[in-house]
Amino acid sequence: MDIGLVAPLPSAQQTPAYIAALGRGAEERGFSTIWLSEHAVLFDDYLSQYPYSPDGRIPFSGPPGLLDPMPTLGFLAAHTERIRLGTGICLVPQRNPVYTAKEVAAIDHLSNGRFNFGVGVGWLAEEFAALDVPFEGRGARCREYIEVMKRLWCDEISEFSGAFYDLPACRQYPKPTQQPHPPIYFGGESEAALRRTADLGQGWYSFRLTAERAAECIARLRGHMEAAGREMSELEIAVGAWTSRVDQAALEAYHAAGVDQLVLVAMTEDADSLLRLLDKLAENILAPAAQL
Repeated sequence: MDIGLVAPLPSAQQTPAYIAALGRGAEERGFSTIWLSEHAVLFDDYLSQYPYSPDGRIPFSGPPGLLDPMPTLGFLAAHTERIRLGTGICLVPQRNPVYTAKEVAAIDHLSNGRFNFGVGVGWLAEEFAALDVPFEGRGARCREYIEVMKRLWCDEISEFSGAFYDLPACRQYPKPTQQPHPPIYFGGESEAALRRTADLGQGWYSFRLTAERAAECIARLRGHMEAAGREMSELEIAVGAWTSRVDQAALEAYHAAGVDQLVLVAMTEDADSLLRLLDKLAENILAPAAQL
């Protein structure tokens, strides 16, 4: 089982030195992927419910904010050679699909084909409003935007007409290094999210799941894959967990549940403490996971 890292990168971690240390340190120790989160804006007050915490509040709000994942992944590509780089996740339906396709292709090109495109439909209605994008229908919008991007990645002359977007005949280059395009990992545990994964995905990315909860979601995903005429071997399953809850028994439980990559949170105050954390994770989790 592979071990990846998710790095939220709030304000204290937004220095070039810290991010370069993250990339080099993770690669040197053998972690499989670095995933970066996305929120264009955050709010002190909001009614939307964050689905990954008991109180419905996102851990990062107010002044800290988050670095935009796309240029940050490009920066990481310049400081690494082997580790894969991914969005965990990119909020596709609130973005322009042409610019997103361009950014994905650029990162894949500059990283020599190391990009994983993690995709979600979003949960923060207030963020959609700030971007002047309807919150309703975001699942259908996401599917259509993915198709627009595929046309831009795969076709010499790209063209699309749909309910949410019309793309006139045009050319977009460079194409992604990975063909036909970087692997798409859909996030979320709802039935709609699992259907998107089964219909369109090369991976499934979820966050803050116990091994038991992961096993239940993967079983439901297997049903959707069967309905779509696909095998589970066509997907990589990446599941996030809290580092403090992961021991040998938990590793074995995640592996038994069908998890291919366990994703751990990597966040400290400075680069020195980050490297110490990576050493600890490599010894206590990465090395044992490699034996599974």
